[in-house]
Amino acid sequence: MQRDQAHRDLSSLRWRTPSRTPSRTSRCALGFLVLGIVCLSYISSAQSASDSSNTIRGIVLNSVTHEPIARALVTSESNHFAALTNSDGRFEFTLPDAHSATEDTSISPHPANGRIPPASTRPISLMARKPGFLSDPNNAGQTFRNSPSNGPSTSPSKDVILTLIPEALIIGAVTLSTAEAPESVTLQLYRHVVQDGRAHWSPAGTTRSTSDGQFRFSDLSAGTYKLLSNELLDRDPVTFDPREEARGPLFGYPPVYYQSAPDFEAASAIQLSPGQTQTVNLALVKQPYYRVKLPVVVPASEQSEFELGVTVYAHGHKGPGFSLGYNPLHHAVEGMLPNGTYTVEVTSVRPNGASGLQTITIKGAPIDGPTMALLPNSSIRINVREEFTASDHSGDPANGPRRYLDISMEPADDVGVGRSVPLSNPAGPGDESLLLEGAGAGIYWVRVHSSRGYPASIRSGNLDLQHQPLVVGAGGGAPPIEITMRDDTAEISGTVDMPQTHGPGSLGVGAAQGRAHVYCIPMPDSPGQFTQIWVHPDGTFDAPGLAPGSYRLLAFDGMQNDLEYRNPEAMRSYESKGPVVRVVAGQKEHVQLQLIPANASGNEE
Repeated sequence: MQRDQAHRDLSSLRWRTPSRTPSRTSRCALGFLVLGIVCLSYISSAQSASDSSNTIRGIVLNSVTHEPIARALVTSESNHFAALTNSDGRFEFTLPDAHSATEDTSISPHPANGRIPPASTRPISLMARKPGFLSDPNNAGQTFRNSPSNGPSTSPSKDVILTLIPEALIIGAVTLSTAEAPESVTLQLYRHVVQDGRAHWSPAGTTRSTSDGQFRFSDLSAGTYKLLSNELLDRDPVTFDPREEARGPLFGYPPVYYQSAPDFEAASAIQLSPGQTQTVNLALVKQPYYRVKLPVVVPASEQSEFELGVTVYAHGHKGPGFSLGYNPLHHAVEGMLPNGTYTVEVTSVRPNGASGLQTITIKGAPIDGPTMALLPNSSIRINVREEFTASDHSGDPANGPRRYLDISMEPADDVGVGRSVPLSNPAGPGDESLLLEGAGAGIYWVRVHSSRGYPASIRSGNLDLQHQPLVVGAGGGAPPIEITMRDDTAEISGTVDMPQTHGPGSLGVGAAQGRAHVYCIPMPDSPGQFTQIWVHPDGTFDAPGLAPGSYRLLAFDGMQNDLEYRNPEAMRSYESKGPVVRVVAGQKEHVQLQLIPANASGNEE
């Protein structure tokens, strides 16, 4: 009955927003709610029969204001339990008796007969959800530590505390330089994210303005964003008849980067904190557009099933905004652009393919040419030298390093418009060669991940690819990449000093320790490998397979997904927050660390 009542209460919830095209985030959300999900772990304690309880009580709090959240939906991971919080943010579940359930042997342990034993429905984790709130990354993903068959046990004096983060919003209006009413304009949002220790701008959603120019981005987490409008043309360039050119140029509205910046790189950043609403306005200026046609010469090896992707960026700075397309009937890149200087990058969609670059300048007239010649993309050979001291007991001697190595090249630009280059597949059963095929002209970071040992060095000619990017020329290729693999690792262990309480959202020392993480961050000139370590409930940690090198050790209260550990400038603020430890092969080092609170990490968003 409790679950049915919760579902009846839930049906009364409605999420009202202005009409808009869903963002990428909301398109991936399941259902009509944008939900924040938080899982919180329990610490089991022995209790006497008189103190035991089949009731779970708790409260849902706003992680920023620490105020209770009313009418939040709290469910178990299997949705067997559901309840809405009251006006004080509190909820309560009454659990079935586990002992009586296990004694009933007539009930199948599987739900095939339509009946599920009460013991199997006892929650393993709890989740809080409410429109307008997001998940708390410092609490998400944790579960009950005691057996699901016995269910959680907690003293009635200990409330389960779940936290949700209020969403941030970007709202505003689009205006035109003319007196015309604005058409529906598409706007793009990019978020500054960190991947593999380096920051770049990643798409965070799109929306369309209403007939009066208003727009809204919702469900945003705290962070740094950039905003721009898409091009808006008076006529569709696909259906535009060049014979009408005598009547004058086509007019349109070029992309506008907040705040009126010339390109994406120069656009102003929008800083959002949890629950913040930021108002921004974009003013579009009407300009003449001119026809562009760039014939393309395709290598003979690429003629069959040829398909091209075209990227356009202004002032030599990569970024979104302008666009052209490839016309296979004319074998040319075609479209419309306003006055300015642009870089046109053409890339074959085929795995190996070809690519080319061309810079064009438009000055009050259409252009026809120059011709773009595409050159085959590069193939870069990987040579691996193994200096292992231990025998390989995998029992699979085939394919050599292919068994344990994963190698790729990632574009070094900070907008993420380039294409990563993965390791090619084997040509046959006996093929042990390692090749990175299909690398177009550009600058790349080489990434090496191994399930055996560690890469002691990664080099290409005189370049140290662990600290320097690899430059690939147009059709010119690059020297082979030389990788030395070793397994003479070191070990760092230690203890993290924990406070007895951890503020709202915790159940005391045990829950806090279960969320702590230690990060071993290589110093700028160190050959060490970045390592993340979970802290045990008693505050201890251990990293037994660490690559030798110098590391700064940082213990955080929660995971740090936006830690730019490859950026020395960004890591400068942590110099006083953790010691530097140097370990050589075979060495065991023990350290004691102080916990860095989330609000003092320098990366809290």
